[in-house]
Amino acid sequence: MRRIVFLVVIALACLGVWRLALYRAQPKPDPNRADKNRPIPVLVATAARADVPVWLDGLGTVVATNNVSVHSMIDGPLIEVRFREGDDVAAGTVLARIDPRPTQAALDLALAKKAQDEAQLANARLDEARYAKLAAQNFTSGQTADTARAQVAQLEAQVRGDQAQIDTARTNLSYTTITAPNAGRLGIRQLDVGNIIHASDSSGLVVITQLRPIAVIFTLPQQTLPRVTAALAAGPAEVIALPQLVGGGDAAMLDRGTVSVLDNQVDSSTGTIKLKAIFPNEKLTLWPGGFVNVRLRVRTIEGAITVPPTAVQTGPTGTYLFTVKDGHAHRVPVRVANQDQQVAVIAEGVAEGEQIVTDGASRLSDNSPVSIATPTPTDTAPGSRERRAPAAEGGAR
Repeated sequence: MRRIVFLVVIALACLGVWRLALYRAQPKPDPNRADKNRPIPVLVATAARADVPVWLDGLGTVVATNNVSVHSMIDGPLIEVRFREGDDVAAGTVLARIDPRPTQAALDLALAKKAQDEAQLANARLDEARYAKLAAQNFTSGQTADTARAQVAQLEAQVRGDQAQIDTARTNLSYTTITAPNAGRLGIRQLDVGNIIHASDSSGLVVITQLRPIAVIFTLPQQTLPRVTAALAAGPAEVIALPQLVGGGDAAMLDRGTVSVLDNQVDSSTGTIKLKAIFPNEKLTLWPGGFVNVRLRVRTIEGAITVPPTAVQTGPTGTYLFTVKDGHAHRVPVRVANQDQQVAVIAEGVAEGEQIVTDGASRLSDNSPVSIATPTPTDTAPGSRERRAPAAEGGAR
């Protein structure tokens, strides 16, 4: 029995060793083999030909075209305020009145003094004529006639001085009515009726800010100066103002305007150039003191081959993208002429009408089988795809 048990154990051990060797000798299945032949779902777009504007992006500050602090030219009690805070006023609109009685009295005094001096002048002219006749007939001395002429000249000068006093009094009287020097929107009133207003007051009565049109001052890197000057030389350079929102796009445009002036020097401390643009601001979307993103169009690439910017990939050898043909993806090296958040301009590598992979390129290799998927709303929603750094022309978008 011991021998039989021993032989059975030996037989079982030999059977186990044989089964193990047979298992190891069999080829192992490749778990990825089935996936390699399975089409990879991708989203595609068609390369199209279009005219593409080239933009330069900068940060700007909104400033009023005119910003005037209304001050009094004379001192006196404020007896009337005719405006409401926040109103839009036209140039020449009466804003307030100062008590006119002191200046009216000064005007009346100057008028009376002139009348008195004119009466003396009339009498002096009669004396001058009388003494001139007597001196011609040797009935009086020439010195007397000369004294009469000097008296007339003195009184004439005095009358002219009186007229100057009258003009000054009338000017001061006009200052008692405070009018708007320019059109714009009124700010917060700084002084109430009953207070004494002074010409030396630092705060003034109210501030008038012109909102239509309005200006935006923005900066660009000095490296963009040649393209900016070329754009200004070609005609009015178009600019658009955008809110400071990530991914706002041109759909969120606040206003459209033109560049009015390029500063005459480069800021050496920041290496930037300063520009000023004028916007109509009809809908009052721009407000003084606010920050906006500004886009300046420097030129337009006509008849360019365009693809979505998400289609362009960057590798060790440069930029490339995947085209789809006969159910397979083909890696194609391309040269990007300009790229921003909306479109990429392809200078070489892609023809019009080719299908371009816009999503799913990370799982592709050259000649990979693909299937074109139908985009869902989440695929087309803003910000659903990863944003890549723009490879703009010459380092700027």
